[in-house]
Amino acid sequence: MEYIKLNTGRMMPKLGLGTFRSTDPQECENAVLEALRIGYRLIDTAQAYGNEAYIGKALAKTDVPREDLFIVTKVWFRNFDKAYESVIESMKDLGVDYLDLVLLHWPFGDTYAAWRDLEKLFKEGLVRSIGVSNYEPDRLVDLIMYNEVVPAVNQIETNLVAQQKESHKWMEKYGVAHMSYAPFGQGRMDELYEDPALKAIAAKYGKTARQITLRYLLQSDVILIPKSVKTERLKENFDVFDFILSAEDMAVLAAFDKNAPLIGRPENPELVEMAAKW
Repeated sequence: MEYIKLNTGRMMPKLGLGTFRSTDPQECENAVLEALRIGYRLIDTAQAYGNEAYIGKALAKTDVPREDLFIVTKVWFRNFDKAYESVIESMKDLGVDYLDLVLLHWPFGDTYAAWRDLEKLFKEGLVRSIGVSNYEPDRLVDLIMYNEVVPAVNQIETNLVAQQKESHKWMEKYGVAHMSYAPFGQGRMDELYEDPALKAIAAKYGKTARQITLRYLLQSDVILIPKSVKTERLKENFDVFDFILSAEDMAVLAAFDKNAPLIGRPENPELVEMAAKW
């Protein structure tokens, strides 16, 4: 496993399990337990996923010590007016007495009130690091300028066609770690894995095209949380620490970037309108 040191001094695994759309109780619990058995130590969830309690059941059954785990959840923007209380509720559902990282989920609604609640939780030691999700550089810098605690992490869509290089530059400037969701595009870029150049790199290292994608992002200083509930895919996603991509191969993979997120941009006014109705 590779780790990144956050601006809080905490060490965060650079690869973990994503649980978006893991909504079947038993399937979700089994996936978390299997991931922990394989060696995963970072588990990412969110209030909006509706599965914190299922993950909590898995955490209660594992023999992995709590101090070796890194548990992440996110405050849904509908809860920004009661962020403190909602994080306490998440802790109860997850069965933990502290959280390693809590993020604000989308920059909608009263983000400043919510951030100050997270700052309070951070100062009280109930949350070890705090951060944001889906923040464009302007929103991220604005939050930093007018609050006390600099976000430790910004979780944004990041994959081969949306490498988020401009956002990464601004995060790097302010010491904010870059965390990816949808490293495989949530099924929207499956045809990419048949690309001859990508397949040639995969063959060179004896890996799959998806493993090459994960390795490229890891070497680009991006934290990853690929989601799966299948044992073989969990193993495949985790098996990316025994090789290093060459500078030449990194350059080939960098050229796949279209700077075009597949899931949506938070500054899109139509998305903001839609979010108000969620």
